[in-house]
Amino acid sequence: MIQPLAYIHPEAKIAQNVVIEPFAIIHKDVEIAEGTWIGSHAVINEGARIGRNCKIYPGAVISSTPQDLKFNNEYTRTYIGDNTTIREYATISRGTEEHWKTEIGSNCLIMAYAHVAHDCRIGNHCIIINNVQMAGHVHMGDWSIIGGSSSVHQWVKIGAHAMISGGSLVRKDVPPFTKAAREPLSYTGINSIGLRRRAFENDKINQIQEIYRYIYMRGLNNADALTQIELELPPSDERDQIVNFIRGSERGIMRGPSSNGEKE
Repeated sequence: MIQPLAYIHPEAKIAQNVVIEPFAIIHKDVEIAEGTWIGSHAVINEGARIGRNCKIYPGAVISSTPQDLKFNNEYTRTYIGDNTTIREYATISRGTEEHWKTEIGSNCLIMAYAHVAHDCRIGNHCIIINNVQMAGHVHMGDWSIIGGSSSVHQWVKIGAHAMISGGSLVRKDVPPFTKAAREPLSYTGINSIGLRRRAFENDKINQIQEIYRYIYMRGLNNADALTQIELELPPSDERDQIVNFIRGSERGIMRGPSSNGEKE
């Protein structure tokens, strides 16, 4: 299953049924689990831990040295979950001493020419579309999507089930269940189509929509909006997820549809 023209370091740990195509390069301190396919000219660097049934397409570079001037060759890793696909020429940097690892979840799709920088944490079922450029320390919640050619500022957090339009400049946090578009990046509604595809019931979707009316439509600052949400709306996992995300935001969340500036 390993082509003779591929280079495999003798210290790499490769499961028996992994397929490695010609001219792929696997460095030392790499572990690749069962059923994974590594395309020609892909480079898997030190510290990579790749799960089961992944597909790494030609030219992709995994666990490369971080593009961080503070990096001092400390021992860090890159983790990629099961059933994740990384398309042509995507690049993923390993961690720094800030978090010691970069993490990509399971069942993700990272499309061609995307870059995931050091210490990023990508959840499960995420989609990063072609040419997305992601700076260090970005967090993406499960089922979130970033449209093609978007740029994501370092330390930004993107909530679960959020959807960001292509060509966006993501400078502020994007709360869960929302759609984001325009420049500056703004709230354009909730991701109702995505939620229905994931079997959210109409009552849940309506409650999420009502929560964001408090945050973006009533002219309240975030602190007052969150207080009223907790007092006036029934508790639920989705309500608490939104409230905790916004309370925990360090960069501030994206602006509303008619705001003059980002919400802090």
